[in-house]
Parts: sequence; C-alpha cells; structure tokens
Amino acid sequence: MKALLIYPESPDTFWSFKHALKFIHKKAAFPPLGLLTVGAMLRRDWSLRLVDMNVERLSEKELEWADIVFISGMAVHRHSAHQVIARCKKAGLPVVAGGPLFTCEHEQFSEVDHFVLNEAELTLAPFLRDLEEGNAKRIYSSSDLCDIRETPTPRWDLIDLKHYASMSIQFSRGCPFNCDFCNVTALFGHKPRIKTIQQFLGELDSVYNLGWRGQVFIVDDNFIGNKRHLKAELLPAVIEWRRGKKGMPFNTEASIDLADDKSLMEMMVEAGFDSVFVGIETPDEQGLTECNKRQNKNRDLLESVKCIQREGMQVQGGFIVGFDSDTRSIFQRQIDFIQNSGIVTAMVGLLQAPVGTRLYERLRKEGRLLGGMSGNTDGTTNIVTRMNLETLRKGYANVLGHIYSRKHYYQRVKTFLKEYSTPRAKVPLDIQRFLAFFRSSIRLGVFGKERLQYWRILFWTLCHRPQLLTLVVTFAVYRYHFERICNSHFF
Repeated sequence: MKALLIYPESPDTFWSFKHALKFIHKKAAFPPLGLLTVGAMLRRDWSLRLVDMNVERLSEKELEWADIVFISGMAVHRHSAHQVIARCKKAGLPVVAGGPLFTCEHEQFSEVDHFVLNEAELTLAPFLRDLEEGNAKRIYSSSDLCDIRETPTPRWDLIDLKHYASMSIQFSRGCPFNCDFCNVTALFGHKPRIKTIQQFLGELDSVYNLGWRGQVFIVDDNFIGNKRHLKAELLPAVIEWRRGKKGMPFNTEASIDLADDKSLMEMMVEAGFDSVFVGIETPDEQGLTECNKRQNKNRDLLESVKCIQREGMQVQGGFIVGFDSDTRSIFQRQIDFIQNSGIVTAMVGLLQAPVGTRLYERLRKEGRLLGGMSGNTDGTTNIVTRMNLETLRKGYANVLGHIYSRKHYYQRVKTFLKEYSTPRAKVPLDIQRFLAFFRSSIRLGVFGKERLQYWRILFWTLCHRPQLLTLVVTFAVYRYHFERICNSHFF
C-alpha cells in the first residue's frame, strides 16, 4: 500500500510567520506533528510520502503514485482541505481524514471516504484492520482518551527538517482548566495525560541526533498542567539531558499561574525554556468571569507577566475582544496592558466559538451562531456580538494598528528588554541568523519606513543588552510580518 499523507496549506495568519520566514530562508514555522505521528502508526510495510503544502506543492505525480490519501488539519485549513480533497477524488483516490478540523466538522466534508476521528491512538488501528479486511466503515470515533505513553515517536524521516523554523514535540495532552471558548478540554479532556520521561527524552534525542539545534516548541496546551510531576521528574531529567548539548531552546504554552511558582520557573529556564505563550485574554475582570478564565482572576496580571519575564522567559500573549461584557473602553485597556507589559508578540483576536465548547453551546441555544469559525485573526467572528459589530471591528483594528505601529512596537521591545533575564539555552549564531541580520539591516534598516526605530533599538541593545541582539533582530522581523498581516485584513 502506498499512502500519501497531506497537510493542507495555511492561510496568511499571525502564527504562520510567512513574511518573517523569508529572512531565514525557511518555508514553514512548524512541521505537521500530527501527521508525522500518524505516519509512525501506519504499517511498516507500507510506502509513505508526506506532502506539507506549506513547504511544497501537491503535484499530480504524487497523486498518481498513491493508493490512498490521509489528510489532517485544523479549522484554519478548512478552505485548503476542501481543495485537496476535491483533487484527490478527481484522481480516484480514497481519502481518509482526521485531526481537529474533521473531528469537529466531518459533516461538512461529504467527499471524504473515511473519517478517523478523535485520537488516532484509539481509532486508527480499527480502521486499518477493517481496511485490510475490505469492510472499512465511514466513521471511526471514540469518546475515550488514549494512553499517550503508547504514542510512537514521530516519523521525522518523512520531512526535510531544513525547511522549518522550529520543531514540535508533545509531552502532555489535556488541561485542568475549562475556559468557555477553548476546545482543548472537549478534544483532550481535563486531566493532563503525560508521556514517560524516557519517551520524551527519546523524542528530544530523535531531533537532536538529526542535527537540529534550533527552537523546539513543546506543543502541550498547558505544559504546567501537572506541576508536581514537572518539578519532581521531568524537568530534572531534561536539565540532566541538556548537559553538554548546544542550542535547542524550548518554548511552550502555559497558564498565568506559572508566575506563582518561582522554583518551577527557575527549573524551566535551567531546562532551556526561553519563552512561553500565555492566554491573557483580557484585563477586564468581568470578561474573565464571563469566559471562566478563573486562573487569571484576582491577580495583578501585569505583575505576573513581568515576573515570568524577569525569570528569563519571554511571554507571548493571547488577547480577545468581543466578550458580551466588553464596552468601548476595552480597546484602549487592551492597548495599555499590552504596551505596559512588554509583550512583544501579542496576538489579539475577535471572540469566536469553536464547536464543542461551552461558549458554542450557549450561543447555539441563544440563536447567536453564524456558522463555523475561521480560526484566524482576520477580523471575522462566527457569533452575533452584543457590541455593534462595526464598532467592534473598528475598535479591534485600532488595537492592531496601535500595537504594531513602528513607534509603539519598538517601545514595547525596549520595555521587554528592561525586564527580561538572559536565557540559558542560546541558539548558535549560524549562517542563517547572520543572513537574517544582514537582510533585515537592508530591508528594514535601509529601505524600511521603520529604519530610524530599527537602528535606535539595535544601538540601545548593543549598549545595554548586547547578548540579546539576535532576539531584537528577530523581533524586528516579526513586526515586518505582523504589519503585513494587519495591512492585508484591515488597512
């Protein structure tokens, strides 16, 4: 059997970093970890090929080669997935679909032959058995949660690592919180399930031994969901694993209560973590109550962010406008918080309701749903908002226009640099990063409208935080990307 694994093309989004990747000659920010893991679950006597459409085109030759197609994706891949499936059906190929997009919306994909939904560790094997026997069903699903200690190491040999800016590895699934708008618990449950120490270190070895020294994204939805295990077992093991090794800094996602545990932060930094994405959502207590973001309530959110930064981890933040309780004042409050916090990479989106969430069910009962969510920060929403939609969109655009303007963005970089402690795991200054500095100096520092701010922040960094110069160049390149995302959607 010749199986073609296809990952659809991502649109131009905040997290695609499409415009920034050009500076380091990379084609995609992250590899398709789900499909690489599925590849490791397929029969060893099958011939496999993987086409990541963010890296290469899907050619007719690939379709002619294949006997069967496996496709995965998320909500943001919906449009590309429909196009891919249509091409595969035209080529006469059976299509097997799984992953978050299809688990939530399989009714919208009538052309798919077989759906392997929920967690592949539970539903893929029955499908493969039935396929071999010639009686495969259309839908395979499970309400159970798998034991990820049995999840195999991803098939890194199916991709060319040099095309990616970061690698992705998973340690746990699930989150102990139940935020109103988040579908993580609907998909993966409340109780974080964890891999064994040996399993996780083996996956780190698998990419390190291939020569990877760049960033590694630990993709857990809340890495600190099981703090006791992290502090007692995982982090000490990773700290020991790192001894004598170069590069491979980590970033991950965590809840804001990370700031409450100084020893945990210290261990994470020693283990090589230099940045963490945190869902701030809103500085408004009513909004936090509305979305059940209890871990963010009754605390000084600004001080919590700075606490994490001072320990040596950059905070990347997620923000939302469009809660029912939001008034027009929320836009300036979001701007003030982002600027004062020094959160350079601030993703602000309109509230959307994913299928399976408590928010979705509440709005469905209230008759306030407008179809599927885009999964993108493009100014769209799938809900009937309490605030006038035009007012909301204008306020949202104003937030983005402010925080990614040249003046305010570079002010925020300086605010961050004054708080941030130098990370332990440094990325080697290789030829790619040298070229990124050269290209940014030409495009941004000579021809860019921000050239004054660009050179000011570089000279300030050389005088005050020279060890962070590479990071500042990265921030400058990020702004180039963010500005183009904003311009394409709003300006």
